[in-house]
Parts: sequence; structure tokens; C-alpha cells
Amino acid sequence: MADKRDYYEVLGVNKGCSADELKKAYRKLAKKYHPDLNPGDKKAEAAFKEVNEAYEVLSDKDKRARYDQFGFAGVDPNFNPGAAGGGFGGFGGSVDFGDIFDSFFGGGFGGFGGGTRRQSANRAMRGSDVYQSVTISFFEAAHGVKRNVEVTRQSACPECGGNGCEKGTSPTTCPECHGTGQIGVSQRTPFGVIQSSRPCSRCGGKGQIIEKPCKHCSGTGRVQTKKTLEVNIPAGIDDGQTISLRGQGNMGLNGGPSGDLNITVNVRPDPLFERDGYNVSCEVPITFAQAVLGCEITVPTVDGKVKYNVPEGTQPGTVFRLKGRGIPHIGGRGRGDQFVRITIEVPKKLNNKQKQLIQQFEDSAGEENYQKRKGFLERLKGFMEQ
Repeated sequence: MADKRDYYEVLGVNKGCSADELKKAYRKLAKKYHPDLNPGDKKAEAAFKEVNEAYEVLSDKDKRARYDQFGFAGVDPNFNPGAAGGGFGGFGGSVDFGDIFDSFFGGGFGGFGGGTRRQSANRAMRGSDVYQSVTISFFEAAHGVKRNVEVTRQSACPECGGNGCEKGTSPTTCPECHGTGQIGVSQRTPFGVIQSSRPCSRCGGKGQIIEKPCKHCSGTGRVQTKKTLEVNIPAGIDDGQTISLRGQGNMGLNGGPSGDLNITVNVRPDPLFERDGYNVSCEVPITFAQAVLGCEITVPTVDGKVKYNVPEGTQPGTVFRLKGRGIPHIGGRGRGDQFVRITIEVPKKLNNKQKQLIQQFEDSAGEENYQKRKGFLERLKGFMEQ
């Protein structure tokens, strides 16, 4: 990692920059080093890859947080936050905060929901959701793409099948609470005897006892596994939208259903196009002569290049609409439009002959050829006479 530059340095932004600042910096550099604009330039190609890598990490909130805390190691696919001292890795696994509260309040936390939590401990519970992200290009978002996403989740232990017991054994009903996970408690108070319940200390509120825990999962019935899933990202998806895959999250408890896998899609900005909902826009520069005489230009679209006839006398900033050339709606019902903004580039570094020709043209053109200028001069004259 020693030869890699800091991602913030690559994009030329400060560490605390906003998402908009990040996007603007990326667009500027991506356009500068784009291979289509620098054919055969190996340095530009390497810089373009470096800029894309930096933006892919910093545009993802989770990856950016890990990078800010751990550097390049934090965005390594094999990164383990527990080994790096992050999170609650020092506890050696997941922490049940309800157990911590119970240890302070002697099991009398039921009035704040603890009792309900314990009563449902031996009932089927849905697994928690898993969150992942993927970064795609502007055109992949427009047309749809399939991506392989590696997911780390809790699955059934292959050794015990999820029951937490050593092979050949099974859980037994707790003789103390008879499988309820709760035991009754009578407490004498100035108001009389109050009946309440607390988690069974023998089974920990589970209602079952595992005499011989599975060594592979330490009796939990679940293990961390990695799996690569092929995800179909639909055409028309926008930056920041989430795809949910039902049942692909963490395994449920006591036979409960698995949670979902939620994949947030990050779309890299494109050097040529800007997106607004399902519409796209781009800027096309033409010459002074083309604007005056009219011309046929090539316009890039999300579906490829198209020809467009620019009428004579086109003014700077004129916007043309290409109907149905925008982003497809998710689900395939229609699509947006493309807007083409015309800019007129004024030539520089003219030689003397060229300047003379321009001056001859200017001298031959009357004020009627410049309606905006004529109107402005009239308004200016009226202003000066006030």
C-alpha cells in the first residue's frame, strides 16, 4: 500500500468534503483523464483508474468511514474490524445488551421491555438484515447490469444443522422452567406480595439446554459465511437507491425466516452527461461559423451517437430536446428525455489574414443582424437619458 496515494489527495479534496464537492472533483478529473480524450496515453489511463478507485471508496459512506479510520486496510476485502480493534471485537463476538442491563438490575428490567424480550427468546425470530453496497458506471445504471456481490452473513452451522448441539445429540427441555424460559418470583412489598417473572438462570431464558455444544459454532447454531451472489441491477436505477433481496440476510432464530440483503447502488458520475431523475443533459460546443450557417452535429446519447441538424442563427445557450433519449424508467414503462445545450466557442490565436476577414464580415453586417444587441443598446440609451 506504500506506493498508493491518499484518496483525498487523488481527487484534490479535503477530508471533510461533502458528497457534491466529491462528485464535482471526480467529474473534472474523469473528464481530464478519460481514455477517449487521451488515446494511447498510458499515464492518463493510469490516472483515470486511480481517480475511479478513489471515488468508488469515498462515495460509499461505509467504505469512506472505514478508510478514514483504518486507511487502505479498512477497504481491503479481507478487512476484519475486530482484529483492528474496531467495534466491540474485544468482547469476542456479539453482545446482548439486554443481558448487560439485566446484570445491573438483577433481572428486574422487564418493566422496560426486558420481560417481553425473554419470553420471546424461545420463539421463532426473523434474522437481521445485511447491508452491502456496489458501485457501477453511469451507463451500467442506464442499461442495467449484473454484478457479483460478496456477502458476509450468519448461516446455519454445517456441523450441527443449526441446533447448536454436537452431532448425535439434541437440545433438551430445561427442567427448571419446563421450556418457558421464565420462572415465577414472589416478592413481598409494603403493598403486598407481587408476582413477577425473571429469565431462567439455568437455560438463560431459552427454555432448552444444550448438554454438548457443537464445537464448530460454540453452541450458537450459526456461523459467519461468505457467499457470492449474482445481483441483477435494473436499467434506470439511480445513485443511492437500494435493491432488497428477500431471505438473503442473516439466518433466523428458532426456525424463524432469514432477513433480507439490502444493496445500495452508487453510480459514478459521467464526464459527458448529467442526470436529473430520468432526464439527462449534455453540452455540445460548436464553432461560430456553424452557429451562423447551421450544421449537422454528432450528439452523444445513452444509446450511442445520433445526428442533429442545428439551424442557422443558433444562439449560445440554446437547448434542444431529444425526446425519449433519456434514462429508461425502472420496470420498462417509458423513458426520460435528453437535453442538449449548445455552446459557441470563440476562436483564439487568429493570424492577421483571419482577423482581416472577420473584420470585413463585421463591417458588412448591419445592426439588423444583431437583434439582442440592438435591443440592449436601445435600453441602454434610455437608461443614460434618465
